[in-house]
Amino acid sequence: MKRIDLHLLGPLIALIGLFILGALLNPAFLAPANLSNVLARSAFIGLIAVGMTFVITQGGIDLSVGSMAAFIAGITIMAMNALAPITGANWGTILLGMGVALAGGALAGYVNGALVTKARIEAFIVTLGTMGIFRSLVTWLADGGTLSLDSGLRTLYRPVYFGGIGWITWPIIVFAIVAVLGEWTMRHTRFGRHVEATGSNDRVARYSAVDVARVRLQTYVLLGALVGLATILYVPRLGSASGSTGVLWELEAIAAVIIGGTALKGGTGRVWGTVVGVLILSLIDNILNLADLVSPYLNGAIQGVIIVLAVVLQREKRTADER
Repeated sequence: MKRIDLHLLGPLIALIGLFILGALLNPAFLAPANLSNVLARSAFIGLIAVGMTFVITQGGIDLSVGSMAAFIAGITIMAMNALAPITGANWGTILLGMGVALAGGALAGYVNGALVTKARIEAFIVTLGTMGIFRSLVTWLADGGTLSLDSGLRTLYRPVYFGGIGWITWPIIVFAIVAVLGEWTMRHTRFGRHVEATGSNDRVARYSAVDVARVRLQTYVLLGALVGLATILYVPRLGSASGSTGVLWELEAIAAVIIGGTALKGGTGRVWGTVVGVLILSLIDNILNLADLVSPYLNGAIQGVIIVLAVVLQREKRTADER
């Protein structure tokens, strides 16, 4: 009889348990408006976490994604505000702004990846540095304040976040599509196999004719593009960006990836697990707020504890497998 892998099913069991707990603590938890809000707010972190899954699976890390999101949001707003007097407050201007967000995210990811692969600097050091650079740049562009989207564009752009099909908003739909594509890519494409091979043992991967540097660079570009996509969905929510935008998003994304079962040292990636991890973090936050159990200022501490526990459990499993 095949033994059930609790390490594999653990996150899913935890998600179901949290869903039941939330329903028992507060009937408002099951309200469509609350569930829609939880899922929509999860979409930003979820999109970034899908990209982070590929980066961590190949043995890397990216601490700059929160600051990158703030910077991309800032330049997207500036681009649309600059274009509005020329092209008008219409969807053409918004689509150009979306293009700026995607291109800017991919370029930022390329910079991180190039510094890691071509300059051969540790990913932790590179992304720690670019985290400060991106955050400083958006603060400078906003002159220490807030960059706000033109009111006409904001009104037109709002349905991208608040609209959808019934109570399922567009961020939820986009996140679901990206998650499915991400899982398929990891499991059924040459790129996904190369990502796992690189993270498992980059020397063996090179002997197997895998272009390790190229694979690593591509994962950072992918992550950057998904940060840009998350920004496209985030900007219409508030219509603004500042130096405080995206704070701790990197912590949430990394936590979601680790909770979902992706090995922190690389080699094993589970996009579906990452999705479960994102939902677990969002449900914990929502349950604590609805039940008024813990101050919202402690959310970062709770996420930090979850990361440590998830890594400890991974290490224990790895030790048990080696015996």
